[in-house]
Amino acid sequence: MADTMIGVERLEAHYGLGLALQDLTFSVGKECVAIMGRNGVGKTTLARALMGLTPPRASGSVTLLGQQVLGWSPQRIAHLGVGYVPQGRRLFPSLSVDEHLQLNTRKGPTGQRWTTSRVFELFPSLGRRRRAYGDQISGGERSMLAIGRALVTNPGCLILDEPTEGLAPAVVEDVAASLKELSREGVAVLLIEQNVKAAMLAADRAYFMSEGQIVHETADGESMSDEATLGRYLGVSV
Repeated sequence: MADTMIGVERLEAHYGLGLALQDLTFSVGKECVAIMGRNGVGKTTLARALMGLTPPRASGSVTLLGQQVLGWSPQRIAHLGVGYVPQGRRLFPSLSVDEHLQLNTRKGPTGQRWTTSRVFELFPSLGRRRRAYGDQISGGERSMLAIGRALVTNPGCLILDEPTEGLAPAVVEDVAASLKELSREGVAVLLIEQNVKAAMLAADRAYFMSEGQIVHETADGESMSDEATLGRYLGVSV
């Protein structure tokens, strides 16, 4: 792909002697791409390997925004212009909603499209709880804040690990629409997700994982809602 923003080649990751990711190769341009799969197939391991987080130990090639980053620290990867929404959210209980956003706001490689005000437009309930601390808001609001915290970095690429977990269906639709819009603005979005609706609404195409490997890629014109594909790799139907 000529405008590759996220490029992964022959990526393998280990926890101790165990091989968690096997020979992963995929790319993401200025688009939203979903990585889908059941629990335990290696999706979070993939996210951590891309962001330089340990564990796991990783080998192969990871290129983000034109830079070969395998072996870089998470801080260096973030300052390159990579936004990250981790599974589990990882908020600070002693910081307010406002403080989480203000501390992370920066111009980023794409300018400053996302501000605290725009995050509150996307998630009105966060605006109403802007003075509440990280341990005083609901699970759904924590998910919203983790997404907002990544957005205000105005990233060139964005990696999200199950960002819609705990969100109401209407909010899932709003998040998916925002991710779609980000990709239209030239941001590469890698959406690691089990929520089929979120992936279908946000992503242009998808890769399916099983046992640490990519086992299926949606071809041109192939719908991510294909019943056989969803049943085989996710055990769900639409």
